[in-house]
Amino acid sequence: MFRNLSPYAIGIRKTLEENVRLAKLGDFQGVDVNIVEVSRIVGEKSLEYLRRIFLEEGIRPGGWWLPFDWRGDVNVYERGLNDLRRLAPLAAEIDCRRALTFILPFSDDKPFDENFRWHVSRLKPIAEILRESGCMLGLEFVGTESLRAGRKYTFIYNLDGILSLCRALESENVGVLLDSWHWYASGGTLEDLMKLKGKDIVYVHVNDAPPNVPLSKLIDNVRCLPGETGIIDLVGFLRVLKNLGYDGPVTPEPFSEKVNRMKPEDAVRVTGEALKSVWRRAGLGN
Repeated sequence: MFRNLSPYAIGIRKTLEENVRLAKLGDFQGVDVNIVEVSRIVGEKSLEYLRRIFLEEGIRPGGWWLPFDWRGDVNVYERGLNDLRRLAPLAAEIDCRRALTFILPFSDDKPFDENFRWHVSRLKPIAEILRESGCMLGLEFVGTESLRAGRKYTFIYNLDGILSLCRALESENVGVLLDSWHWYASGGTLEDLMKLKGKDIVYVHVNDAPPNVPLSKLIDNVRCLPGETGIIDLVGFLRVLKNLGYDGPVTPEPFSEKVNRMKPEDAVRVTGEALKSVWRRAGLGN
């Protein structure tokens, strides 16, 4: 496992060069990228120039979000697949092989079974394109109960559900984007995690929850820095991941107004130290 920075998750909107510098400043070991920006840099400069950005700071690429609306109409979707055929090999060239997306936990027009089949039909071609380039697809379940309130149909919102979708895609390069918030919000336990294998997990988010808020009242974008409250057992969470043999990014996603208001340099230092604190307590070293 390695400590990874998502600049976007702490309110930072900078260039890749700046994000790599900030990751180093916060004592992170990796950083997420915008794959479209990566493609632009290679087009304007070169692949070697791009590689040097990471090498000079000793920072590795983390992951990248799918760069198109795969839920959109057919034309948008097909254009996105064509773009992905060009971008996935580039991601592999810089060893940034973890592509990510999330699954909405509801639908207002599709009952569960129909929605499940629709997701398989949309995600399977994406997984196949990524597999051809040696890339993985991480699917994030969204466990926050308040997001499902008032919606017509409930969809996948927990670990068992997302694993079922992963299996339905019938591709070994598909796994879970495991977010400690959504694991906690969905009522997940450490015992649930222990049933996994390391290869089941593609990417990890960590964060904490506000105190004295029942699961049913949690608000998705009101979170805390890792270890800030101790409501989520991140030490246990990380120890299980280590024992499973997970070897990918561990990325804070605090959605904290306090952090978002900070200068970028302060935000990465505070976030990096929060992650390192739980990292050390979990016995993962420095």
